[in-house]
Amino acid sequence: MRIAVVGSGYVGLVAGACFAEIGHDVILVDNDERKLAALESGIVPIHEEFLPELISKHSGRRLSFTRDLPAAVRASNAVFIAVGTPPTTDGEADLSYVEQVACEIASAIDEYKVVVEKSTVPVYTNEWVRRAMVLNGAPQEMFDVVSNPEFLREGTAVCDFLYPDRIVVGADTPRAAQLLQQIYFPLTSGQYYDDNLAIPQPSNAKIPPRLILTSAKSAELIKHASNAFLALKISFVNAVANVCEQVGADIEQVTEGVGSDSRIGQRFLRPGIGYGGSCFPKDVSAFQAVAAENGYDFRLLEEVRSINNSQRKRFLRKVRRALWNLKGKNLAVLGLAFKGGTDDIRESPAISIIESLLRDGCRISAYDPAGMDRAKEVFTDSTVRFAEDAYDAARRADAVLILTDWEEFANLDLKRLREELRYPVIIDGRNLYRPEKMVKAGFIYSSVGRPDAFPAMSPAAANVRKAA
Repeated sequence: MRIAVVGSGYVGLVAGACFAEIGHDVILVDNDERKLAALESGIVPIHEEFLPELISKHSGRRLSFTRDLPAAVRASNAVFIAVGTPPTTDGEADLSYVEQVACEIASAIDEYKVVVEKSTVPVYTNEWVRRAMVLNGAPQEMFDVVSNPEFLREGTAVCDFLYPDRIVVGADTPRAAQLLQQIYFPLTSGQYYDDNLAIPQPSNAKIPPRLILTSAKSAELIKHASNAFLALKISFVNAVANVCEQVGADIEQVTEGVGSDSRIGQRFLRPGIGYGGSCFPKDVSAFQAVAAENGYDFRLLEEVRSINNSQRKRFLRKVRRALWNLKGKNLAVLGLAFKGGTDDIRESPAISIIESLLRDGCRISAYDPAGMDRAKEVFTDSTVRFAEDAYDAARRADAVLILTDWEEFANLDLKRLREELRYPVIIDGRNLYRPEKMVKAGFIYSSVGRPDAFPAMSPAAANVRKAA
């Protein structure tokens, strides 16, 4: 198949590279000449495992780059719209880029095309895209609009695309449905997996994946409902963690028991400092706005957002409880990205927490394996020192704050870390360690949903701790 992907952001770049990987000829369209030139040179603008390898493998062969949207449309059977849909001030999705692309596609159509919504969009967008194209001169019989939402997790997006849990195609005509089925045939038939693969197969992969055919409206709702439910699951476990702290229970033991129920499952039952990134915050707000616009007060989603925001405040209280006064304290921050495996700092809890600590007069030394360049664009006034590694960040610090769940941070040399610190205090917002291990290593250790842990100390020190 010949495919055009409009937008070389996170979704478009991954989709384009992966469509090429499963055998299609892909034209990636963007109006940013510098980004296109970088991609043609093999420079990938985002941190995503396996993506540089795929772009290098297929660039100049099955994958090409252009600014010429009309030419790309005319050369393709299907056009995937993967432009940004940022939130507006009232929480709705800004669809102006989607509309602009739809109008440009309309003026270039010379034969039947399938236009595919790949961006995350609210219900009814399919109808608006269709209307915009007709108003801009596209004959109704010359195109169909399909919703094909993505379910990619940052850090594992390539594997998520090539080994998906499911593929959702929202098509209102048999002709459009058949074309999307042909596009995904290398995956759904198992053909791709029979080849000598460049991308390793995840241990829990469902091969071949299931393709679910729905109406366009249902597919649009599936995406928002999926992300809202996952955000709900995260906020729920964080609320339970808060109860655990009040009663002295261990959230890890609680989630083991709860998640062992096959109806619930372990995934996304990880307590922490809340979700972030470009998807969950935006999609929860957008889904709530869609519901309100259609006459339903989705108050549950408001509580999901409230719990998520409160987790950051609770973590800051842990820092204050551990250090008493914050003004003038030197803090080592491990993690800037909103999650491990990515350099994305959008809506990152870590960034929000650092900003609060700076307002309290703290001095911050931060380290992240991938997110520091992007964080430097936020902290431009040298208020944050960016360290060479975790141990450099910890040097003479009054405490270590773990804010991102990088595997590297879960495997630190604790003896070396202890030697670098001024005080042996770790406040872990991602529960990367067992409290008993940290106590044995000599740390005062605070985490989420578990009792604080203290190493053996003198009776006088123990009385001070009890008073606190």
